[in-house]
Amino acid sequence: MTFVALVPLLVWTYLVLARGFFWLMRERDDRGGLPGTAHGWPSVVAIVPARDEADVVAHAVASLLAQDYPGSFRIVLVDDQSTDGTAEEAGRAARMNGGRERFELLRGQSRPAGWTGKVWAMHQGLKHVSETEAPDYLLFTDADIAHAPDNIQCLVRRAEHDRLVFVSLMAKLHCDSFAERLLVPAFVFFFAMLFPFAWANDRTRTTAAAAGGCMLVRRDALVAAGGLEPIADAIIDDCALARILNQQGPTWLGLTNRATSLRFYPAFGDIGRMVSRSAYAQLRYSPALLCGTVFGMLIVYAAPPLLALFAQGTARLEGALAWLLMAAAYQPILRFYRLTPAWGAAMPAIGAIYAGFTIDSAIQHWRGRGGMWKGRAQAPA
Repeated sequence: MTFVALVPLLVWTYLVLARGFFWLMRERDDRGGLPGTAHGWPSVVAIVPARDEADVVAHAVASLLAQDYPGSFRIVLVDDQSTDGTAEEAGRAARMNGGRERFELLRGQSRPAGWTGKVWAMHQGLKHVSETEAPDYLLFTDADIAHAPDNIQCLVRRAEHDRLVFVSLMAKLHCDSFAERLLVPAFVFFFAMLFPFAWANDRTRTTAAAAGGCMLVRRDALVAAGGLEPIADAIIDDCALARILNQQGPTWLGLTNRATSLRFYPAFGDIGRMVSRSAYAQLRYSPALLCGTVFGMLIVYAAPPLLALFAQGTARLEGALAWLLMAAAYQPILRFYRLTPAWGAAMPAIGAIYAGFTIDSAIQHWRGRGGMWKGRAQAPA
């Protein structure tokens, strides 16, 4: 029993001390000043893929039109065959916010075989922009993301100052309902555990990661990488894009308050669907990896409180220490979301819930509904 109890303690010791200190969440876009551009402001075009986003797209478009950016900046929204009036809401927001000359609506074409919906919409926007102009940067941003007025300026400052080909921000998710407070910070925590931001930003490492809601890309680097066709079928398209751009030059990923999600997750099922869309894809659709991952999560998350409450002697102490380590590691992301430290004690339950989401992701794939998003099953059969 003592040896078994030692396993989760050793795992958490490794995670805390030897996984890029991911849990500290030190990679933030509001830390460290950035100088102005030395040679003027480069041109930027925002490409916004949108499908059935009528409830939020007006806010997103208005935030882009309100950008305090000194250089050339315009917006191309690709309406991916929406059925809820997304295009009309976006156009109305552009007119109301004085953006007629800086906003363009592109009607998306039917998705061909081999492409996921979002990447296909992004590709159409990229092709359209490339045929009409050659901006220095492209901003790929979702239709449910709101941007602070200085966000694009700060993104460009960082890219220019550090000579980056790719800058991505993990948009701050909505965190108000009970389900959101319990599970949303964990979504960021687990993502950072899989892809430590410090490793992704380290030019000597091959770790590549990004957050798809806000991605600034040097156009010439994307062209050199082959455009978006190499990632046409990617379910986790943001990390796939980071991988191909990582070969073109340095990239950066960090947390932010300047880009915020407009999407609400009032119930557990809402968050479950978000996670299930890509969890099994992350495991490369492997039943063996699924079994190993779920078993590992139960050992690492569920075992410590059981040992701490019901074991005896050394095993009980080891379980309590592992539980304490995971709760302590969770504190920085709780502070970022301005939540009470007490949520850290719930990490065992949170881990078990995410294990359930992972199992559901596999079940949805086996039912032919893998990668389900906006009414589309996009994962390979």
